[in-house]
Amino acid sequence: DALFMAPPVYTEMANILNDETYIDFMDQEFKLTHDFLYDKEEHLYYRDHRYFPDLKREENGEKIFWGRGNGWVMGGLVAILKDLPKESKYRPFYLQTYKEMAAKVITCQDAKGFWHASMLDHESFPDPEVSSSSFFTYTLAYGINEDILDKAKYKPAVTKAWQAITSAVYADGKLGWVQPIGQDPKTVTADMTEVYGVGAFLLAGTEMLRMVEQEI
Repeated sequence: DALFMAPPVYTEMANILNDETYIDFMDQEFKLTHDFLYDKEEHLYYRDHRYFPDLKREENGEKIFWGRGNGWVMGGLVAILKDLPKESKYRPFYLQTYKEMAAKVITCQDAKGFWHASMLDHESFPDPEVSSSSFFTYTLAYGINEDILDKAKYKPAVTKAWQAITSAVYADGKLGWVQPIGQDPKTVTADMTEVYGVGAFLLAGTEMLRMVEQEI
């Protein structure tokens, strides 16, 4: 959550006040967190130190990477990239991290187009999780729209993801399959919903609309 909420504020403040001090501070703090929680082999983030693999793992032996937690991070990276000037000396790190995560994320998508509460253990968490799925739909679609990600490779995954998350909108408008507030993978049911899930879904919609408009 912190990497989604705080860093983009500093980047925006730097632009508003024309003061790079804010970006410099943001960059230092982000990289401290990155160095501590980013798995350089899996290209995903641990929620916090309690989920390091030497302390606990999923039932299938895989490392514990929380779906929504990584969705928050990718959403934060997109927000930073939107505000960082193309020529900024800070930009390459965030762009590279975004690309690494994107490449990993599409390998974690299930056959129906969803992501799950656990990125690497769909057997223990077989049901879809729509807040993470919406975040990944949003962030991957952004990469396609900005020519950051290869369209031929990523658009099929994004199209399938959009079809999946829209199927979780019920006749009365409720968005289901959203994991409640938490800190790690938990069981999700069809009737569960939360406002942040709806927010992520709407973000996904903005990029899907932009994709359609660019193709008209």
